[in-house]
Amino acid sequence: MTEVTGPVAKRILVTGGTGLVGKAIEKVVADGEGQPDEEWIFVSSRDADLTNAAETKALFELHKPTHVIHLAAMVGGLFKNIRYNLDFWRRNIHINDNVLHSAYETGVQKVVSCLSTCIFPDKTTYPIDETMVHNGPPHSSNFGYSYAKRMIDIQNRGYFEQHGCHFTAVIPTNIFGPHDNFNIEDGHVLPGLIHKVYLAKQSGSALTVWGTGKPRRQFIYSLDLARLFLWVLREYDEVEPIILSVGEEEEVSIKEAAEAIVEAMDFKGELLFDTTKADGQFKKTASNAKLRRYLPSFQFTPFRQAVKETCAWFSANYTNARK
Repeated sequence: MTEVTGPVAKRILVTGGTGLVGKAIEKVVADGEGQPDEEWIFVSSRDADLTNAAETKALFELHKPTHVIHLAAMVGGLFKNIRYNLDFWRRNIHINDNVLHSAYETGVQKVVSCLSTCIFPDKTTYPIDETMVHNGPPHSSNFGYSYAKRMIDIQNRGYFEQHGCHFTAVIPTNIFGPHDNFNIEDGHVLPGLIHKVYLAKQSGSALTVWGTGKPRRQFIYSLDLARLFLWVLREYDEVEPIILSVGEEEEVSIKEAAEAIVEAMDFKGELLFDTTKADGQFKKTASNAKLRRYLPSFQFTPFRQAVKETCAWFSANYTNARK
């Protein structure tokens, strides 16, 4: 919990508080972005099993939050999603329903949930924007996770129309930063590559990137996303979701991302691409026009600088970070 210097107006419960985004929010708050009337409570799966309705309700009754940032989810990279689509659907549906209903039952004033750009239709036009979430099926590789996350938007609308609840959601593009899941098998592409480069450098071997390296992604640094989460919690009043992303012009290929990591970690070995491995979606370019209408001057950390900071954190915390 954070120290509160004045009267508490907001008790903010962060589910998934020890993950990538939760840790970033905690750091940003601790570094001076918190406000005197806010008390921050970061919880993890050790505090409650959010797939269990009774445990979720007990957590809310214990902490009595006025506001919630809902980050908790079963997550994983492309290959884990392909293997466990049913598990991703069931666990995330249970978590989201329990959190939102407990928030409603205990009188929480506002909930901000975290979605993902993978919820958007696979067959679509680009750039994708907030109006297109339900326009067609998501990519078949992660349909369980994608549909479960889409349902948060449905529930937010339902709670607003039936009960007047101010529940909303954000849709970040590919997030990376300190405290990510750097597992090579199950993690997302950027942290997995960082771990691979680290190991290749240690062993003096070549770096093999899965896939062709051609798919393109917009990456958002977790500390930038954390600052935007605070703005959404305090200022954004729409029930409709909002995409939190760098601009379309900041999109990079997986090959370019790998090269940025190679540079940041001063890797001198060979860079290879295993084209027998799946690429996943080629692109999912998202528009941040809605965000820019609200925050035209928000400054994102340059991609290579953010990669460099993340690589430095991983190297300094390798023993714990690689797990």
